[in-house]
Amino acid sequence: MRIVASLDRWQRRHALGGFPVAVAKKFGEDGASRLAALIAYYAFFSLFPLLLAFVSILGFVLEDDPSLRADVVDSALARIPVVGAELSGELEPLTGSPAALAVGLAGALWAGLGVTVALGRAFAEIWDVPRLEQASGLKARVRGLILLAILGVTLIASTALAGLAIGGGVGPRAERGAALLASLAVNGVIFLALFALLTARPWRIRELLPGVGLAAVGALVLQSLGGWFVGQTVTDASAVYGTFALVIGLLSWFFLIAHLLLIAAELNVVLRWRLWPRSLGGELEPADQVALRRYAQAARQDPRERIEVGFGDGDSGATP
Repeated sequence: MRIVASLDRWQRRHALGGFPVAVAKKFGEDGASRLAALIAYYAFFSLFPLLLAFVSILGFVLEDDPSLRADVVDSALARIPVVGAELSGELEPLTGSPAALAVGLAGALWAGLGVTVALGRAFAEIWDVPRLEQASGLKARVRGLILLAILGVTLIASTALAGLAIGGGVGPRAERGAALLASLAVNGVIFLALFALLTARPWRIRELLPGVGLAAVGALVLQSLGGWFVGQTVTDASAVYGTFALVIGLLSWFFLIAHLLLIAAELNVVLRWRLWPRSLGGELEPADQVALRRYAQAARQDPRERIEVGFGDGDSGATP
């Protein structure tokens, strides 16, 4: 207890310690690890339907440019390091009559939108959006479709830019540097679009950038770790063990990516509402009172409902 009390006193006085403690405490209070597990679950089962829809749509949009279509698909699969190489060349677009194709694409997209809905609910929890204001099922899926469209356009644009960057006969180091910068830029655009669509309004771009930067760099590191995992564990494994390793590796990668996204979102919330320093015990800090008021207000399920919060000193009020 003395160690905790000493740490508490130190982190309250120093922002260098108080800020990460505040992010970690809010992460725990929001149950964000549980939300990340739900996102990873839906991401795992949404992966193939989304990729199938993506490849089929590309077949229409880039019908006259099969080379660019193949490059875009390879670029998309490269962002899934654990099974991306396994799927390369195996995905075939949906075919058939126009009506059957439309129904198949709609079904694949609808099934694949589970991950965007789970992300929306997680961001609503993290930003303490009252339940009565959270997006409905249809609205959440429309927002998810917009996000998927932005993702597809970004992948096409990044593939073209990367081709221009490394297609001029430059050396291997320049190619690796261009690929790294292109991947980082793509991550930044994707996460900026994701945070902009899922973050509760009103917000300004500069309020999203800290979390976006953390997510973009962290995702690049996790993609590299995924490639290392395949190289060390799966490449020379037996068929049975390799299959289990791929499944566990993919689930673990989604789990880590989901945690990274939610930590980045928590960082933005703590910065936006200045929720630090937080108490680890004893007297509440002003940031604790703001956080507790926001948690209480987030429970509102009816517009006629009014919630007041007091802290034993005659203080009560609503979320700022």
